[in-house]
Amino acid sequence: MKDVIIIGAGPCGLSAAIECQRQGLSSLIIEKNFIVHSIYLYPTNMQFFSTTPLLEIGGVPFTSPNDKPYRHEALVYYRRAAAQHSLDIAAYEEALSVLTQEDGSFIVHTRNKRGEEQNHRAGNVVISTGYFDQPNMIGIPGEELSKVTHYFGEAHPYSGMKVAVIGGSNSAVDAALELLRVGAKVDMVYRGSSISENIKPWVRPIFESMVQKGHITLHLESRVTEITPASVVVTAGSGENTSLDNDFVLAMTGFRPSRTLLSSAGVRMDDSLDKPAFNPSTMESNIPGIYVAGVIASGRNANEVFIESGRGHGKLIADHIISKRLS
Repeated sequence: MKDVIIIGAGPCGLSAAIECQRQGLSSLIIEKNFIVHSIYLYPTNMQFFSTTPLLEIGGVPFTSPNDKPYRHEALVYYRRAAAQHSLDIAAYEEALSVLTQEDGSFIVHTRNKRGEEQNHRAGNVVISTGYFDQPNMIGIPGEELSKVTHYFGEAHPYSGMKVAVIGGSNSAVDAALELLRVGAKVDMVYRGSSISENIKPWVRPIFESMVQKGHITLHLESRVTEITPASVVVTAGSGENTSLDNDFVLAMTGFRPSRTLLSSAGVRMDDSLDKPAFNPSTMESNIPGIYVAGVIASGRNANEVFIESGRGHGKLIADHIISKRLS
């Protein structure tokens, strides 16, 4: 039996495993995809908002020639951090449920990529699953068409195409600029009166310049209300509808964490905030021995928790597990 099972091999899950290791606790990480899968899903050329020291875990230095590193650098770094600490990671194994035993321990029921199911037992469980599995759906006709995606990897497939980008956050702005570089015709549709105030400061002036020059058509206080194979319907705040010729739609509407495992374990949810019940000083949920770490601890706004804040959850958890043993 392991002292701790950590579900999710993102930066915060890796950090939790390292902190448990430092306290002499045995641990196993269960990951349904592969290490830092969420970062792998970031756009190919994405640059982080955070500097390298704020992304470091386990005392492993993150060196980069850039003040703010890129996605590919982060993939290398987190692989190196996991290897340096010899973390035990069960990749391509999905945690299906967490069950409490009579003695207070837990059984984590899993299924691997071969379809084989098994049970892992631990004294404590840390749920550190990410949020890329569940995109925020718009709920409009045509959203199910193959031309629509909530994930943006790189711009090359959209070269010369007419693309509608839905959203006004960093992901939407980055996508619009990359699309422009490959010759796409870009319509950006956002319900707000202006794009997000949190746009990277070195990106905002470039984006605004492209809008002013007419290279990106920005539709503010507007919504995409219907998607057809050849067009999108944009409805302005006044109620006026405009049909735009369109080949592809990038719905950069964000994501939300899955609560399935939390529910299976009996963790109480605050329905008004869609947030699990936990003690912020220990990260322990209402179920003794079950902890949350990383973005799963956030509410409807997944941006409440970043790597730079979530990486500290592991130390709180490890310290609490040890303190319970000593009490």
